[in-house]
Amino acid sequence: MARLSGRLLAAVALAVALTAGAVVAGGLREEGRPSTAAAPPGRYPAPPDALRAGDIDRGVVTLRERVRVRPRDFASWAALGSAYVEQARTHADPTRYAEAERALDRALALRPGHDGALAGKGALAAARHDFRGALRYADRALAVNPYSERALATRVDALVELGAYERALKAVRTADSRRPGIPVFTRYAYVRELRGDVAGARRALERALASARAPGDAAYVATALAQLAWRQGDYAQAARRCAVALRADPGYVPALETRGRVRAARGETAGAVADLRGVVARQPLPGALVALGELYEVRGELGRAGEQYRLVDAWTRLARANGVNPDLDTALAAADHGDRKAALAAARAEWERRRTVHTADALAWALHAVGRDQEALPFARRATATGFREAAFFHHRGVIELRAGSDAGAHRWLGAALRLNPGFSPTGARDAERLLEGLR
Repeated sequence: MARLSGRLLAAVALAVALTAGAVVAGGLREEGRPSTAAAPPGRYPAPPDALRAGDIDRGVVTLRERVRVRPRDFASWAALGSAYVEQARTHADPTRYAEAERALDRALALRPGHDGALAGKGALAAARHDFRGALRYADRALAVNPYSERALATRVDALVELGAYERALKAVRTADSRRPGIPVFTRYAYVRELRGDVAGARRALERALASARAPGDAAYVATALAQLAWRQGDYAQAARRCAVALRADPGYVPALETRGRVRAARGETAGAVADLRGVVARQPLPGALVALGELYEVRGELGRAGEQYRLVDAWTRLARANGVNPDLDTALAAADHGDRKAALAAARAEWERRRTVHTADALAWALHAVGRDQEALPFARRATATGFREAAFFHHRGVIELRAGSDAGAHRWLGAALRLNPGFSPTGARDAERLLEGLR
């Protein structure tokens, strides 16, 4: 139990990387190395920083010594705060957030309105899933320095996470005009994908990959391309992109997870289990835990499946204890594999904070889980309204349409899910096939 608790404590900080993205430790950038900012929220992986964990650690030591010797060096305090946020991700240590806040507040006390510290505060707020706060700090930083890469990126992330997709598109166009590069290209791709423009998303990611020079950047962008291909059911392309990512960085966890999902979709269950077991051993986060649990479930290994689902519950408790808001993750996992009433409460709470396609889908599915399909239907329709091509959303809408009394709607959306990505979920795809056969 002690070992599992340690793994789950690690997951608390890493959850930020998957949900809100990582943070550029701009003050630690080495000469000649490209920066990597946060991944677009929700689906794309968080990029490894151009600096490895050891470089971040050495940079933190250097910055600590610098502010000890020069305690009024506001730029070093701001860089130290950003470095602490990056350490929270690379070392899975959420205690760094408090240290980051102290360092960034110190920088602002010494130099009120310092754009680097304001941008750092925005990134910290996003890491804590306070997206309204992240937007406020990003706007303040950009009022001082309109070309702040970190602030431009954080502003896009915050608008996406708040469901303000039109504003996010304008923000990413502004960012592209001011600071074109991998952080902006990948955000451009995600905003386009949310609007149903898969071809545009792919072009933006190809542009990003062409500009990648550091192995970490190449692994990050190649994995984003792999995930895009997987969501469209193009498993051969997804596998090729995973191979590119893993050649660049053999230990890149998002690429391993994506490869595991591709293998599961292809029926290569043993390889999928091996990949996902490796992932959850390092980053036991809800998405990977549920994916592994569902693989065990379809193999009839219900005891092992239950262990993965219980770890999600434990992760949720530890996340809350460490100041991370896990409501979206809780709602999605618990609706299928946990406490359904808790799933609904979490989904409602998240919907009040941010109204995105992902929160609409989570709320619809949680309402369905407690038998309230008529209430669920408007949210399921909202989740599919932007054109975002996500088979899980289609499956959820199809089931809800069926339970709400529309066989035609169920046939349309269940069929759409399986045509788009027939291996989107081991249990979800099985359920969609069973229901579709019953409708026939």
